[in-house]
Amino acid sequence: MPIYEGATVEDAIRQGLSDLALTAEQVTTTTVAEGKKGFLGLGKKVARVQIEPRVEPVATIEPTPVSIKEPEEKPKAASDEETLTQLALYLTAITNALNAPATVTYTREQDQVVVHLETEKQGMLIGKHGKILNALQYLAQVFVHRLEKNRLSVVLNVGDYREKRQLILERLAQKTADKVKKTGQPVFLEPMPAFERKQIHAALSKNKLIQTHSEGDEPYRYLVVEPVKK
Repeated sequence: MPIYEGATVEDAIRQGLSDLALTAEQVTTTTVAEGKKGFLGLGKKVARVQIEPRVEPVATIEPTPVSIKEPEEKPKAASDEETLTQLALYLTAITNALNAPATVTYTREQDQVVVHLETEKQGMLIGKHGKILNALQYLAQVFVHRLEKNRLSVVLNVGDYREKRQLILERLAQKTADKVKKTGQPVFLEPMPAFERKQIHAALSKNKLIQTHSEGDEPYRYLVVEPVKK
């Protein structure tokens, strides 16, 4: 879920609402860490809050979960299609509630589903650094896992944001690797979704001087890039 920082909890919330272009009534806010002024600049800590768009307005129209039978009675493809149809309805309702109505389509790539949101208000569904889009993707993944026995992986895309983001991540991977090699010290990247961590890992997988691993718990799990231990 999106995390915002500020000198105080109130500052962090104001920053988050500004980035998301939403009001306090349209989001759910959770305090992750209280801010601390410190003494003479020592021990200072920023406040951190988690902010996510409310989806209660669509709860009453959420489809009834599908009853999935054994494979010999009901083919896997049929249950997948029913789940994805309900997911499309769910995301359509959420984007309407966010005042950024979108047409929902999807493409299949084996066990991964790429969901495309076509809207005239792309910025409202992407958010700063993709935080709203990642939050929507998290909701979509939870929705699918609740209904779908086969555990499909879901990726949400608005326009060509994911393609542009991949290029950014590849540049970040190279820049981080250069820093690790120069300093000999590990670099801790900001929390990001699992599929983005995998993209950075893939970009650095052929570098024999660098290794990567993830730490922390979702949705705050982050990637550590460090020198290969000799």
